[in-house]
Amino acid sequence: MMKYLILLIPVLMYADNLRSLLDYTNNNNDLIISKTLTQKSKSTKITARENAYYPTIDTGAFYKTLNEKSPFQAGDVYSGYAKVSFDIYDGGKKSSLLNQSKNEYKASSFDTKSTKKGISLQITQDFFNIKSLKATLFAKNEAKKSLREQLTRIQRFYLAKLATKDDVDRLQAAYDTNMYEMQSIKFNILSLKKSLELMVGKTITDFDNSKFKKPQEHKIELIDSVKSLMSKKNALIDLANSIDSIYNPHIRIEDTYNIYGYDRSDLLHREGPNKQNKLLISMNLRVFDKETALKNKQSLIIESQALNSKITYDKKQQQMQFHLALSRINTSKIKIKSAKSALISASSAFETISKKYDAGIVDNVTFLDALSSKTSAIALYETSLNDLEIAYASYYFYAGKNIEEFLQ
Repeated sequence: MMKYLILLIPVLMYADNLRSLLDYTNNNNDLIISKTLTQKSKSTKITARENAYYPTIDTGAFYKTLNEKSPFQAGDVYSGYAKVSFDIYDGGKKSSLLNQSKNEYKASSFDTKSTKKGISLQITQDFFNIKSLKATLFAKNEAKKSLREQLTRIQRFYLAKLATKDDVDRLQAAYDTNMYEMQSIKFNILSLKKSLELMVGKTITDFDNSKFKKPQEHKIELIDSVKSLMSKKNALIDLANSIDSIYNPHIRIEDTYNIYGYDRSDLLHREGPNKQNKLLISMNLRVFDKETALKNKQSLIIESQALNSKITYDKKQQQMQFHLALSRINTSKIKIKSAKSALISASSAFETISKKYDAGIVDNVTFLDALSSKTSAIALYETSLNDLEIAYASYYFYAGKNIEEFLQ
């Protein structure tokens, strides 16, 4: 007993449960990292939009030399200046663009959450599907042991002229078919495992047991992908509103202070002022653009309407998937009861028929049929248990929840 426990220690040490996989994914999945960085860039853009309300300060300098000198101007002029500019009124453009950036940030934030939840659901499905395949592989492996034992037995009988060639061939065909199916299952496990490792971002050695809490009554919340679309629609409306500012007056004030220096001056080429302050207030009003801005605004409004239709569709789809998840939970519970009953009956029948087959009372057709029923029953029972966990995960996902919060 101690020997088997020692053999199990490495498996227990390196097995991953579903919660640990989801936690690791949230920090290491490349798609989630990409969405997080996009969200960060949107946050920085908000700061830039907010800073646009402040005055701007520019400094500069120039040097000008004339050969030949122009009348009444010094031959060399150099200057340094500082200019302060401020938009007194921009027609509402800055406020609309700021609101647009805020809504784009919200959309990006919801995109990040949606990506996390979507990947978590996919990981959950792959996790339990792999466990189902492993259960099926285990059942096939148990069948292989029984088939190999009986094949060896019938071959001895055949050599002793106590069995026919077709008896051997039938068992050999069943054994080879079982081996073929085992290899197919192993490849399916490998494919799902590699896909899972890509999403998680690390190598997975083995899978520990994981279960979800039984759902209580949960009020359905909008999933994050729909919230993202709603924020994107609002961002388009804000951008459309910013276009209206083109037709409003723009009032701007600028104050420029210059310091001048001169060389090669004389009575005919006089120096100008040493210091000069220039105050400028300007107003601009668009009076004609052949409705270019108006058409651009209409294009954005139509685009927002298209998003609104998709929002309506996605809301209906969420409701449908939520109710399907509820039905799947109830169906899975019924399937578990049926599969458990079938497993008990198939195991009992196989044990009885196996003894009769060893005694030569039943033929190998009956034996193979009983073995097949037992193998299928084992696989179906384990699969039905895992399907229930997937149904729970789908239920929480389409209820708008974080599925990892409901793991036991």
